Amino acid sequence: MAADGTDSTDIPFERIPHPAPVPGATRDQALADPGFGSLFSDHMVQIDWTEGRGWHSHRVGPREPIALDPATSVLHYAQEIFEGMKAYRQDNGDIALFRPEANAARFNNSGARLAMPPIPEADFLAAVREQVLADRDWFPSLEGGSLYLRPFMFASEAFLGVRPAKEYKFLVIASPVGGYFKSGAPAVSIWVSEDYIRAAPGGTGDAKCGGNYAASLVPQAEAIAKGYDQVVFLDAVERKWIEELGGMNLFFVFDDGRILTPPLTGTILPGITRDSLITLAREEGLDVVEERYSLERWREDAQSGKLLETMACGTAAVVTPVGKVGGRDGEFTIGGGSAGQMTAKLREKLVGIQRGTIEDRHGWVTKIG
Repeated sequence: MAADGTDSTDIPFERIPHPAPVPGATRDQALADPGFGSLFSDHMVQIDWTEGRGWHSHRVGPREPIALDPATSVLHYAQEIFEGMKAYRQDNGDIALFRPEANAARFNNSGARLAMPPIPEADFLAAVREQVLADRDWFPSLEGGSLYLRPFMFASEAFLGVRPAKEYKFLVIASPVGGYFKSGAPAVSIWVSEDYIRAAPGGTGDAKCGGNYAASLVPQAEAIAKGYDQVVFLDAVERKWIEELGGMNLFFVFDDGRILTPPLTGTILPGITRDSLITLAREEGLDVVEERYSLERWREDAQSGKLLETMACGTAAVVTPVGKVGGRDGEFTIGGGSAGQMTAKLREKLVGIQRGTIEDRHGWVTKIG
């Protein structure tokens, strides 16, 4: 049910039969160890938008290549947005989504920033539901596995000219996934990028668009080359305030019981996992503050022991401890370089709600089958 009362299950979809789905034995073998983002399910959902007609041609069918004219707008002017969300197989066998309405709202906020038409929440939710039900046999068998969902939209009109397109395509694809990080370390390591920025005030930092991630690839490669798992960005103006990783938000846990996370000022993506953790931490009676936090203070607090934990969070990585931070001025360790108690506690509670082993008191979980 969408926020406006529209029942997403009533939206009609054309269901196109798949002529050659992956054989069950082949699929099951791949699902035993799917990795992250490299294995894809059989189907995809498509909905079209045309100026003067709106959204139309709802369909779910075989996952297949998309034919594009060389002049297709997205290839030249980058009108493209996406979401990252997961479907979970709960312990009782139910299939559930976690806060899909929040993904729909963020998707449309991203679209508004890139001059793209909003998709009704009911259509977004119905598309995700159709995708999951079409590929319900693609849930990984390994512990903690899930079905990662990628709703995305791009400008599909063929034209050359700097203006919003008059045609768009909305699609959903699915990827069975395991854990995001493969290092095997108890906590991830982070490199501070001081030569590159992720976003500037007035830019697209709070929109989930491909250009933001493209801009993070060079500094991310720099971090990997230096032996670190991820890169963290500073603000664009003073180059001193911690913002976010290439695709995750950050929290800082102190010895006085406070938890701090950088504020959403337009240059940081408003993470749904971030918002959920703030709620869960406050339920534990913790003082969660949204304040700016400098690289200098981060180093000082870690070295003095005032900072107990740093955790990164996002749909893909869930909640992940940060154990080591490196930059131009050397390296420092947080909490002995291992996972902390608060990180483990919040992760356990969040995952428990998603998996159905802990009571959902917020209406975050939507069961779809």
